[in-house]
Amino acid sequence: MPQLPNPITDSFVQDTAHYKDSTSLLLNRKQWLYVQERYNLTARERQIAELICQGLRNGSIAKHLRIRTGTVKTHIRNIYRKVHVKSKIAMLLRFVAESKELYVLYEGTHPTQITD
Repeated sequence: MPQLPNPITDSFVQDTAHYKDSTSLLLNRKQWLYVQERYNLTARERQIAELICQGLRNGSIAKHLRIRTGTVKTHIRNIYRKVHVKSKIAMLLRFVAESKELYVLYEGTHPTQITD
């Protein structure tokens, strides 16, 4: 039996695909390097944290990185331990807050020019 298009679910699937394919970043490269150094994350842990902050779920992260879902869970557990959080949203909020502090400390200040 042919299936009729469902405008509600079809638009949701299209919106979700667009969201996951978007290249907008929550933190820039400099901020991610700061977070990695601050919490002593490995390169893979930082990579997984970035994908989590982009909204990907564990299964999607596993497919994207070509690793097992259990491996993703292990990395996430290690990230939580290092960052002292218990959820993805808490991790995301901590990274954003710390990156904002980084911006204020280093990029938000304007050096004064010395004139003769």
